[in-house]
Amino acid sequence: MYYFPVQPPYFLLLVGFLAALTSGLALSGTLKVIVQKWPSDAYGNPSGVRTENTKPRSSLKQLLVPFIGITGGTSLFLSSGLEIFGFPSSLALGVGLPISLLTCLLVWLQLGSMMTFIEREGMQSLDLDSMS
Repeated sequence: MYYFPVQPPYFLLLVGFLAALTSGLALSGTLKVIVQKWPSDAYGNPSGVRTENTKPRSSLKQLLVPFIGITGGTSLFLSSGLEIFGFPSSLALGVGLPISLLTCLLVWLQLGSMMTFIEREGMQSLDLDSMS
């Protein structure tokens, strides 16, 4: 027996997309504020020079709430999209949730390592054009 939903979850698809989009904008704004504070705050003194005793300050806690919003919105969007294409609800959640959670976890780990690298080496270390 085939399962075709009576009413496809277009509304949930839209809600997931908007949640991920607005959370992404919040993450972008928060990340810009964090990066602008680094020259004076990250090294512990206004001159921006790192001292031996100063440990890099982790700013990932400030990014956690917007990132959870992106993860939830992406999960809802992907699961609703699969359901629109005819997947049963349980299968759509069973496929959409692990894919989006794993992808978001990998992005979170990459973001954390990039922020640590920038705190340690400076923003100039990411300029690939100057390497030539």
